[in-house]
Amino acid sequence: MVPLIGIEEEYLVVDPRTRHVTPRAADVLAAATDMLDVAHEITRFQVEARTAPSADLTELGTQLRAARKEVAGAARSCGLAVVASGIPVLGNVMPPPLTEDARYEQGRVLYRALQDEISICALHVHVDVPDEEHAVYVGNHLRPWLPTLIALAANSPFFVGRDTGYASWRVISWGRWPVSGAPPYFPTFADYELALRALAESGALMDPKTVFWDARPSPKLPTVEVRVADVPLDVSDSLTIIGLVRGLVVTALAAVARGDRGLPVPGEVLRAAYWRAARDGLAGDSLDVRHGTLVPAPVLVGRLLDHVRHALAEAGDLPFVEEGLDRLLRKGSGAARQRRVHARGHDLAEVVDDLIEATVA
Repeated sequence: MVPLIGIEEEYLVVDPRTRHVTPRAADVLAAATDMLDVAHEITRFQVEARTAPSADLTELGTQLRAARKEVAGAARSCGLAVVASGIPVLGNVMPPPLTEDARYEQGRVLYRALQDEISICALHVHVDVPDEEHAVYVGNHLRPWLPTLIALAANSPFFVGRDTGYASWRVISWGRWPVSGAPPYFPTFADYELALRALAESGALMDPKTVFWDARPSPKLPTVEVRVADVPLDVSDSLTIIGLVRGLVVTALAAVARGDRGLPVPGEVLRAAYWRAARDGLAGDSLDVRHGTLVPAPVLVGRLLDHVRHALAEAGDLPFVEEGLDRLLRKGSGAARQRRVHARGHDLAEVVDDLIEATVA
């Protein structure tokens, strides 16, 4: 049986005149229709759209396009716009204005200046798994492939008026949090539970929702939640990532059923692979953590495709994902597009204008 998938995409609210992010998410949410599942996020710069669970990538694409169209329409009715970008291109964002919520205020007291760059937008993919223990072991299997997903989805090269030199500055910024980035390797479920108790004792966790690893058991649902990707600029790119994530989860579940708990890649090696993927995206070399060797990013993308090919074929997703990966390797991720637009006129306002248009194209 093909697992169900649920999606969350986060977008930034911008003023189309200044092209700066603006703290008016509440206005956009108030203008959105009751049919749309949208929610506030931690800062007043962000809104989040969610899909209903589905096993069909085409149906999920229909939902995502409708969500983007309705969120953009709600924003326009307020004289605003929304953009699918991993981090703000322009604007005064530090410290960000937090959404009024007791839990967010608790986080501000606990995490302090870490929240200065919290105005970030990601793609979250929930895939059904039998239980929390399976989700932990699936995370073990996903760890070697998370840097490749970073490179494919990279869409945050500019941050508040500056080219960071990275394809995904969101990944670098987010990686400073105490419980973020790639999950540790857990030989047993008891090891996972022990780690969570120690993290809670340290004060690094407010509650299970602040386990921010890029692959984690959902604190609310019987799913594994994969949250490693910048929000892609193009819905088709989102769907390619989503198809790959489900393929990885299905492949991992089959391995777990055989008693395979995954390859224990050292955390420091995986951290280096994250850094390399976030810096260069698809344009440079990537670290294959299974072998400890640098290879061109497209080669590692090909190895990922081979790894999940059987699962993609069983779900009927193989032709779609193959086409999506070919397109990404030819044109680059959202980061490459942002830089191409900037290279034309050396004006970040033009980059934001293109983001506004492309988000709902």
